[in-house]
Amino acid sequence: DTHIDADQHWEMNYHEAAIFLEEGENNEKFDSHPHNSEALPAYLLVHNQWYYGLDLATSLILLALAFVEEPALPLFKLPVGVHGSIELLALSIIGVELTLKLRWIGWKTILKHKRTMIKCITLGIMFVEAVTVLVRQSSHFRVTRALRPIFLVDTRHCGGVRRFIRQIFQSLPPIFDMMGLLLFFVTIYAVLGYFLFSDDPRDQHFTTLHDSFVSMFVLLTTANFPDVMMPSYARSKWFSIFFVSYLCTVLYVLMNLMLAVVYETFTRIERDKFRKLLLHKRKACQHAFKLLVSKQNPSRMRFKQFEGLMRYYAPKKSPRDVVLMFKELNTSGSGSLSLEEFYSVYDAAMLKWEAQFSQIPWFHTTWAPLQTFCQFTHDFVTWKYFEYIIYGLILSNGLTMIFRILEFNDDLQESAVAFSASWDTILFVGLFVVEAVLKILGLGVGHYFGSGWNIYDFSVTLLSAVGVIILSFIPSFVYVVVFRPLRLLRLFKLKKRYRDVFGTLVLLTPLMCSTAVVMLVLYYFFAIIGMELFAGYDMRNCCVNSTVEDFYKYSANGSTALGYYYLNTFDNLLTGGITLFELTIVNNWFILMNSYALVVSSWSRAYFMLFYLFTMIVLTIVVASVLEAFRFRIQYKRQTSKREEEQMLHEEVDLKWEEMQVWVQDFQLLEKLRANLVVGVSTNCIDQTQ
Repeated sequence: DTHIDADQHWEMNYHEAAIFLEEGENNEKFDSHPHNSEALPAYLLVHNQWYYGLDLATSLILLALAFVEEPALPLFKLPVGVHGSIELLALSIIGVELTLKLRWIGWKTILKHKRTMIKCITLGIMFVEAVTVLVRQSSHFRVTRALRPIFLVDTRHCGGVRRFIRQIFQSLPPIFDMMGLLLFFVTIYAVLGYFLFSDDPRDQHFTTLHDSFVSMFVLLTTANFPDVMMPSYARSKWFSIFFVSYLCTVLYVLMNLMLAVVYETFTRIERDKFRKLLLHKRKACQHAFKLLVSKQNPSRMRFKQFEGLMRYYAPKKSPRDVVLMFKELNTSGSGSLSLEEFYSVYDAAMLKWEAQFSQIPWFHTTWAPLQTFCQFTHDFVTWKYFEYIIYGLILSNGLTMIFRILEFNDDLQESAVAFSASWDTILFVGLFVVEAVLKILGLGVGHYFGSGWNIYDFSVTLLSAVGVIILSFIPSFVYVVVFRPLRLLRLFKLKKRYRDVFGTLVLLTPLMCSTAVVMLVLYYFFAIIGMELFAGYDMRNCCVNSTVEDFYKYSANGSTALGYYYLNTFDNLLTGGITLFELTIVNNWFILMNSYALVVSSWSRAYFMLFYLFTMIVLTIVVASVLEAFRFRIQYKRQTSKREEEQMLHEEVDLKWEEMQVWVQDFQLLEKLRANLVVGVSTNCIDQTQ
């Protein structure tokens, strides 16, 4: 019984230590750590992949309800009882999660956790509103629907989104400082413009002080330039000094200064973030280490405890990988880990190992004639001139495409077939298929698809072949013409500058995904508010006798050349999103703002101005992050040679069977390892992490 109790004690320690490491990796505060066995079941229930998926699905369903609630497209519209019941069910699932969280955290900790408190308050408000909608069987003014993205951002899968939002909030003080300075100059010039130009009845941009401020704010985005200047410019050419000085001061000096300030703040926040994350991980390692050492030797961790930890922290790791991780960490060679060595457990957990003899070509045991052919293809595709041959084929493919473009005529289908399904297309696609087959035979499937460029080439070649087949049978499906030119992108790899750009894009992929989600959340938030404020207004032939009248002219026979702006409405989530995207581009965004100001209320301008300011803040931080990533890559490439980079990306471990038997004292585990290691022989394993 004592032995069983000791095993159970160690198993609980392994589990709790793994939880500490997960909290360190996910940057979770340790005050949410389950401190007793009663809280552990609730913690484990919420912290598993099935529940993560349920939480994400529930959040997405809540967001998707905006497509079927009033106002909505008739195609998607659902009865109030249906979408109200779905909303109530989704909110109940989220409420169960919060209840389970309360079980192991407690009220005191939740009250200190701002994100959880905001989520609880939002959940309570939405639950009351959902019940009200079901009881009344009709929707009311529900601007709080704009808060639904809070549940999505709080899911496990949106950790990068939360970090990006946190960076936005941390960058706000300097942004607000610069925006205050910007608004000061906008106001000064608005007052001056009012006194200079309000006496001209032809100039409607400065009629009142309010109009003057709006005109100068829009001029900050250059959307109304030079239209805003031309009436006064017609009176006197000297008035151009007013507008030129304003744009030079505000647009070219202050806006660029704001970017510089945000960039400096962003880089400082990034450094602080990584430092705090490193310290947090070290703290997690300290907590875990205390649970994995014995009283007899409190400063060293044995392999048995490390292997028990990995069963919970990295359950997909094979026994061989666990042994290699331990060997990699044990730099002292003592057979047990110190705390200083254990600090590197996060890096070791990311390594992917292969035995060094796995570098032998895949075909070395195949049929002799096939082995000979594969060896020939291996030598051919690794020949230093092979890539230049492929580049020559790609360039020739590009030249033939130019000739095909010059032969285009008014028949779109005939032009599409000539461009993407003619004999030259079939020839080059066939050659590219041969290239892919040769590389797969010579390098092996794993090695071939281990390269991102090979995956891109294979995908484009496959799509081009599919395009040829589709156009041969369905000539009207002209959209596939885009596939053939995509292979030309490979030519940009020849120049180092483009390789740096592509490398920066790879580095920025996680950040760009988080940015995309943040922008979608921002669009959703403002689209819901826009639907509540502006849905139902008919913008056709509105704004009579105003500067934007021509843009909203409509007739049953068709609109004017300036028309079609009446389509920019907030009648449902889709059209609202498109309208907001047009505002993001800022080209003629003031036309939309002024039209709703005339139709609804002059105060509606605040909505459009706030949206512009929010998007400007997010996009400024995105620009700062792109600059930082590109600067980091350039400096890294300048300071690191190719050989040094390969050494940093690969780790090599020499594993001896006799040495391993000393610290791996589990007979069953040793038997499992016999399949991967040769007894009596030193086995070299290398890290294959790229």
